[in-house]
Amino acid sequence: MIEEIRIDNLGVIGRAHVELGPGLTVLTGETGAGKTMVLTALNLLLGGKADPATVRIGSTSAAVEGRVVLAVGGAALERAAEAGAELDDDGSLVLLRTVGAGTDGAAGRSRAYVGGRSVPQGVLAELADELVTVHGQADQARLRSPAVQREALDEFVGAAHREVLARYRAAWAERARVDAELTHLVDQARDRTREAELLRLGLAEVERVDPQPAEDVTLAEEVDRLSHAEDLRTAAAGAHAALVGEDGADEGAAAIGTIELARRLLEHEGTHDPALAALATRVAEAGYLLADVSTELAAYLEDLQADPLRLDAAQRRRAELGTLTRSYGSTVAEVLAWADTAGRRLLDLDGGDERIAELREARTRLDTGLDSLAAELTTGRRGGAERLSGVVSEELSGLAMGGAELRVSVEPADEPGPHGADRVEMLLVPHAGAPARPLGKGASGGELSRVMLAIEVALATAPGATRPGTFVFDEVDAGVGGRAAIEVGRRLSALAQGSQVLVVTHLAQVAAFADHHLVVTKSTADGVDVVTESDVRLVTLDQRVRELARMLSGQEDSDAARTHAAELLELSSVGR
Repeated sequence: MIEEIRIDNLGVIGRAHVELGPGLTVLTGETGAGKTMVLTALNLLLGGKADPATVRIGSTSAAVEGRVVLAVGGAALERAAEAGAELDDDGSLVLLRTVGAGTDGAAGRSRAYVGGRSVPQGVLAELADELVTVHGQADQARLRSPAVQREALDEFVGAAHREVLARYRAAWAERARVDAELTHLVDQARDRTREAELLRLGLAEVERVDPQPAEDVTLAEEVDRLSHAEDLRTAAAGAHAALVGEDGADEGAAAIGTIELARRLLEHEGTHDPALAALATRVAEAGYLLADVSTELAAYLEDLQADPLRLDAAQRRRAELGTLTRSYGSTVAEVLAWADTAGRRLLDLDGGDERIAELREARTRLDTGLDSLAAELTTGRRGGAERLSGVVSEELSGLAMGGAELRVSVEPADEPGPHGADRVEMLLVPHAGAPARPLGKGASGGELSRVMLAIEVALATAPGATRPGTFVFDEVDAGVGGRAAIEVGRRLSALAQGSQVLVVTHLAQVAAFADHHLVVTKSTADGVDVVTESDVRLVTLDQRVRELARMLSGQEDSDAARTHAAELLELSSVGR
């Protein structure tokens, strides 16, 4: 339930405080007094679109604050808790919406708060779905839509039916996903086949060549060595001779012999000077190193052989590897990495046919399930259509449409859709003997108003109904007058027995049934129309009679109008 709304700088409203209670509350006032701005404020609190143009001229921003009471354990309370909202000590929840005037690049933005916590605008809309049902003249036009008519029927049938509908819609979405993937795989089958064939050819070539890790590096080194065997032999032999001397040469001419001579000289005299002895030791170490190098050079010369056959084989192997590196990577390592990736991709491609078969089987299962669920929905809708027709027709009789009948038709749709396989259409017989015509074609504005109210009463009173606790009607009585207006007021009062109902009306016949009557007027400040807190008044007793008289005749002090207003109040009290 909505307890109160505070409005600052919205349209003609400078500052206003609207207190709401249980039961039926009506909001009346002269045209242009600001009633619409009250509903605009409520729409903002319920997550509606913010329009900077609604900010009062001269103000930088508008603000709307509301206090609501949430049902313990309800979905709205749970959603508010998820958003981090904090409840007041009395268990109420404060909602706040601000709108910038849009006078500069950063302005014009809307901000939403729930229980002191900044939240996205969508959170307010989610809470509104659980808290409030709003009906305006636009909703009367929406009632002409077959989709809205189907939704109303589904709501009336009950929670178990809506659970079946939810399962159907989930299965429909899954079927669409499966069908999209299947279509993609089938459309891509030729490309997949071509890609798989190319991968197989490449992998076969790699398998035939059978490259080994780092083989290209090893072969490059081997070919370079074999190609320069004689140069390597000459260099190694010359170095060996320089170290140890050639056969028949003076040993002292070789590096090792020279080092050895130096060592002996230093060691002989090193006994007289430790520094010289240390140098002798270092020269000895150099001799050992040169001896080791000479030994390794000798072994190298012994192993080094010119092998033209091996060189030719190595060069041919390099050429063979080159066919791979030109196609699948610049090195053998990259070729092997490509082969690994290509192998995994080929497994995926080869599994495409299996996946297509799986998807076709899944689609068949889903189609079978959808057929079953659609049949269940059809059964529920047809039974509900008969009941809804009876309940609404009875309500219409009470709304001064004697002989009128609402027929709810459930026929097979041209093809199944996300909501089932039915086409739901509401047809109105406006009076006895008249042909049944679709609401979208044959109903006047006044008739639509009463049909919508009758349907809302039917939905609110249906067994197991889970309608929000607050209903808002914006001029639901448009196009209605006389006795019909009295019956509209009576039905709104009946609806308010179990819910909070807020109605904006121009009809005294409707306002007379209110439990709380709020009047909006406007004053002038600095030459500009404005609504202040003193301009939103709760009227009772004689003040209420005066307001009803004004609504009846435009003359609040007319004795005849006041008498008529008093009669309406007496009639409404008897009617309740």
